[in-house]
Amino acid sequence: MTTITIFRDQNKDCVGFEMEGHAGFGYAGNDIVCAAISVLAINTCNSVEKLTHDRFGHEEDEKRGYLYFMLTENPSSEAKLLLNSMVLGLTQIEEQYGAPGRFALQKKYLKLKFKEV
Repeated sequence: MTTITIFRDQNKDCVGFEMEGHAGFGYAGNDIVCAAISVLAINTCNSVEKLTHDRFGHEEDEKRGYLYFMLTENPSSEAKLLLNSMVLGLTQIEEQYGAPGRFALQKKYLKLKFKEV
């Protein structure tokens, strides 16, 4: 299962995230849930880097499915939009693949958590 912690500041603005684990929906290279999660997260990191002037720290370990991304200053409106868009997409994936028993799934593949930092 992939667990993602969304970091929010005191204003409830998303300022970063940490994800770890592989979804386990399918075999490596064929796991559509893991692929969808990865695309959203990596595209968000790349978009913040290329489309904003926000500074951030990050760390990754592909083997264990780990990615950490944290803005290091107050987020711009562009960074907020990009991060909120990622959270929207992840929330929709969690609704479909996160709850055991939904759509005949027997296991949970994604868990989102929120933490104030």
